[in-house]
Amino acid sequence: MTYRTIRFEESDGTGVCTFDRADVRNALNEEMVGEIRSLLHDVTAGGTCRSLIFEGAGSSFLAGADIAELRDRRAADALRRINAALFREVEQIAIPTIAAVHGYALGGGLEFALACDLRVVADDAKLGQPEVALGIMPGAGATYRLPRIVGLGRAKELIFTGRMIGGAEALAMGLANRVVPRESVLDEARALATMIAKNGALAVRLAKTALNHAHELSTDAGLALESVSQAVLFDDDEKHERMTRFLERKKEKES
Repeated sequence: MTYRTIRFEESDGTGVCTFDRADVRNALNEEMVGEIRSLLHDVTAGGTCRSLIFEGAGSSFLAGADIAELRDRRAADALRRINAALFREVEQIAIPTIAAVHGYALGGGLEFALACDLRVVADDAKLGQPEVALGIMPGAGATYRLPRIVGLGRAKELIFTGRMIGGAEALAMGLANRVVPRESVLDEARALATMIAKNGALAVRLAKTALNHAHELSTDAGLALESVSQAVLFDDDEKHERMTRFLERKKEKES
């Protein structure tokens, strides 16, 4: 499929989606939302990607929503959940997702990164939820996801003040998984994807599902989901093959 606002490439089981509106710091408009949703569908249908990286062309990851569009939106538009629905799809895609963040990730840009499983952040990145300065509030998941990642107190501070933080502070509060120099962000994200790809594909997918539902379920329900997922894996051919190889290597080392 041909896209106008994003680019996509896949190599060795890792997909890379590049936001491609560099002239406006990759501001997220409705066309881009639609194209990313189409890409998620295609990646799922293709079945060859083991992980999916999101990055931004030019100087920023995602500077946020397109303010020119946002200014003219009314109550009915908020209820359409334009960005929120996309970010939920990003969160729910079966394979691990990695946000490779450089430059600005503000408002909807940070909310996109929050919906990803892992975040590799440049040391000079600027992250924040500045919506209150524009007379609105985060409306695409930050009030739900940010507290679960950094804690309620820190989330309130970031949202109430609208201040931006850098890579080091993001790492300290658990918002970033790794912080690296700007020029190494995509390489580090690819390295993470490679580490993930070495593991059992179904095992990783079921682990993601269990983790994503962990805060929504009771203890008993969460443990039941874990047990059912493990039961599926116990009968999977890949489990037998991987354990057989492990035992053979162990035997060779001991002989």
